[in-house]
Amino acid sequence: MRLDIEKSDVITIARLIDILSGAFPRRSDEIREICVKSDLGIVVELCSAKKERTRRQERYYRKWCGEFAKHCGMTPDEMHEEMLCSAFGSEEIETKFGIRRRPLKRSGDSSVGMYAELIDTLIMVAGEMGFV
Repeated sequence: MRLDIEKSDVITIARLIDILSGAFPRRSDEIREICVKSDLGIVVELCSAKKERTRRQERYYRKWCGEFAKHCGMTPDEMHEEMLCSAFGSEEIETKFGIRRRPLKRSGDSSVGMYAELIDTLIMVAGEMGFV
């Protein structure tokens, strides 16, 4: 959800400064500065918190995806695309360069569980192809 608050809506901005400063007292100066210096107004975005993939998961996946790519004669990016297609499915898209296969999901905003599924796919596919 995105809330646009115009500069002229001083009452709403003042209330927001008070609420946020009370909830985050260490950042109250920064909150006030942002609100005061904004020429057009401010934007407040609310979204659900989610647990994203961990750095440990990402390091593990990138290391072994790169090694498996070398084993297969591919670049790490090519292998990543293959793993995304294998783990989450793919679709064929007609482009000016011909038909391209694209994964149905990307890993950019993935949860811990989704990234674990990607890692499991990498392990299974690599094992099936004789990569140890």
